[in-house]
Amino acid sequence: MFLYLSKLLPLFFYPLGLACLCLLVAFFMLWKRPRTAALAIAFALMLLLLTSNGWVSRLLVQSLEWQHLPLTEIPTAEAIVVLGGATKSALPPRPSVDLNEAGDRVIYAAQLYRQKKAPIIILSGGRIEWKGGGSSESADMASILTAIGIPKEAIVQEPDSLNTYQNAVNVNKILKSRGIRRVLLVTSAIHMPRSLLIFQHQGIDVIPTPTDFLVSRSDLQELTSTPKAALLNVLPDVDNLHMFTSALKEYVGILAYRLRGWL
Repeated sequence: MFLYLSKLLPLFFYPLGLACLCLLVAFFMLWKRPRTAALAIAFALMLLLLTSNGWVSRLLVQSLEWQHLPLTEIPTAEAIVVLGGATKSALPPRPSVDLNEAGDRVIYAAQLYRQKKAPIIILSGGRIEWKGGGSSESADMASILTAIGIPKEAIVQEPDSLNTYQNAVNVNKILKSRGIRRVLLVTSAIHMPRSLLIFQHQGIDVIPTPTDFLVSRSDLQELTSTPKAALLNVLPDVDNLHMFTSALKEYVGILAYRLRGWL
């Protein structure tokens, strides 16, 4: 039930869904209560303008991503744990498994393995049937890793998790069964703060190894590089809206997980 409810959040918390609700209210109030309709339209417009500009979106993403910057020297551990959300299943017309925007997780895990930072890679992630189906995320990631030369015997799959909490619980069972205490946690930088808290709450010794940074130093410098750049970054942009929504999703997730006692 929690999983299904979490998918309804965009309608009430995230900018695009909330703006659509406001416009829907305005549509029904337009003739009987034109003032209310006007306020709803104004709120929707202000919301979209605010959340789709570069200043707000980049700074909000930075507040999450830069909490755990990459270490100068990554220590060794007993396993590399990679969280799902990085692949698209090999469903027609795709000829094979595709990597999505978060696909850096898989590539980075392979790099850490080749640097001998840990002897095994644990891939955690299932697949929600009503969101496209196909093979599990762990299986998809495994196919990518083996295709780029990572040996099958170095890969452990955990195919049942459907959210980050389940990732931590199910991975913890694998770690205990193998006597593993210290792991490198690989996930997108924006997702790392929530993931790290959940894994630590399970009593796992975790070293954060984030990847897939959406905001770089040059992205922030661009905001103030010239007056034109500062002005252009105020204009609405769909990529900025997506980044803002991704960051907001993480903050909402942290709050929801705290309320459930998962952090």
